[in-house]
Amino acid sequence: MSYTLGIDTSNYATSLAVFDTAGEVVCAKKRFLPVKEGQLGLRQSDALFHHTAALPGMLAELGTEFDLTQISAVGVSEKPRPVEGSYMPCFLAGVSAGQAFALARDIPLIRTTHQQGHAAAALFAAKGAELFDQKVLLFHISGGTTDLLLCDQVRQIDLLGSSSDLYAGQAVDRLGVKLGFAFPAGAEVSRLAASCEEEIKPKSSVKGMTCSLSGLENQCTALLDQGRSPAYVCKYCLLCVADTVVKMTRAALKVYPDLPVVCAGGVMSSGIIREWVQRRLPAVMFVPAQFASDNAMGVSMLAAREAGLWLK
Repeated sequence: MSYTLGIDTSNYATSLAVFDTAGEVVCAKKRFLPVKEGQLGLRQSDALFHHTAALPGMLAELGTEFDLTQISAVGVSEKPRPVEGSYMPCFLAGVSAGQAFALARDIPLIRTTHQQGHAAAALFAAKGAELFDQKVLLFHISGGTTDLLLCDQVRQIDLLGSSSDLYAGQAVDRLGVKLGFAFPAGAEVSRLAASCEEEIKPKSSVKGMTCSLSGLENQCTALLDQGRSPAYVCKYCLLCVADTVVKMTRAALKVYPDLPVVCAGGVMSSGIIREWVQRRLPAVMFVPAQFASDNAMGVSMLAAREAGLWLK
């Protein structure tokens, strides 16, 4: 049995996780980056600062729950996606911490990406190790992505479809901040939406595997101006995202009819979205919120695999 440490420093949260190669997440820590009231995120310089300040204390806290001298390899997300040119300064904090830890312990450092970490965590939560050796249709829907991906063993990820304009998470966060919620606002938008019992017919714009979400923000603003309740508008927003997922999934399954479909990313932790999608496509797999939103768990799993400690 071996243990690996995962580190992820996204534009939303600082995350650490320890994975047991027997197939279990031993412990995990996450701290959201502080965002001033009314703002829709952080500048990269501020995000980098907050990660750098948070990591020593979070590692120390992790060390009170697990003996970090047992770590055999370290995984770190070094950029957003596994494509050329993908880069965000906020990931430098995690890379620096991971390099220091690995060098001090003389253990391997495995570099991966934020998107691959999301994919690994979602596949693991959906069916354990079973989905790691096959192709999967994977939705990664967050504040910075609305991507439908062909994921092959998490090593190769190809973009099949995306949004041509606004990301789903941006639409949700902008509505939430407009309603007075703190950024990121997805959890509060989902909570408020759940209190609306009215039947709603969403309007989504999808062509094949490509969607457009720029109109969703305007639709939500118009509904509020018409006097619709915040709960109604929140539910409408989430159902539009859900209907978008349904249409993109159906288009993808025409090309890849036998592949499993898994949903990852913070937006996909919404129960409103899950219920709408699974009512129409029961086979689509959703995972618990802690595996869907930003986390280092998938990164720790990939470290174990690529270091030859798991799924050999």
